[in-house]
Amino acid sequence: MADDPAPSEKPTGDNKETSPGSKTEDKPVDSDARADLGVDESDTVPSGSEITETDIPEDVRKYEKFTKIDGSTYDRANDFLRERSYITAREWAIARLCADFRTETGVEMTKIGENLPHLVPFMTDTYSPQAVNQARSSFEEKVRMAGATFLYGAMCDFFTAEELDDVMYEATEVAKFLLEVEGVDLTVEEELEAEDRISEVMRDVREHSVELRHDEVTCPDCGHEFDAGEE
Repeated sequence: MADDPAPSEKPTGDNKETSPGSKTEDKPVDSDARADLGVDESDTVPSGSEITETDIPEDVRKYEKFTKIDGSTYDRANDFLRERSYITAREWAIARLCADFRTETGVEMTKIGENLPHLVPFMTDTYSPQAVNQARSSFEEKVRMAGATFLYGAMCDFFTAEELDDVMYEATEVAKFLLEVEGVDLTVEEELEAEDRISEVMRDVREHSVELRHDEVTCPDCGHEFDAGEE
């Protein structure tokens, strides 16, 4: 499946896709990263009430995600993500919208596509429902593949416990920053709690992976004999 919509459905500037081979060195989220993405650090948040087009649905007019990068461009958002993840700005924006515009009968693909420029500041053209679904599927596929890659790296003993903590810290910082840009307001306590829970889960993964790698054999580290069902 191709990652991009057909040319007739593709907005101007939305032409940079990410593949594992093109990923650059991981970079932490700092003040320079915020500037690269065009984050507005002021407390002024553009209001959806400023949109006066009467044909725009009410929930679209009131939508206030991505307002912190109201002045950013697609290329800036895309370059930021290419340096820190495998997803594109297009996939990031549409994944967020698919989560927010989901009903009991499914995702409102048509509404998202027709109102894309009003929903996301750096998206300058509309999408067809097919193009929205294509970006959504591309995001899902990349998350699944990245998840399998990461979990294997965590389970195969390639990383030490300390190195794995570093990997998780960097990934968590980028993920939290993207949520913050979308409009999520996390307290310090919530951030620390999330980090502690993630670290605890990863410690369990690493410990149980030892059992999987040394099923019914002697552990080369301690000489203990065990099987995978052993508590």
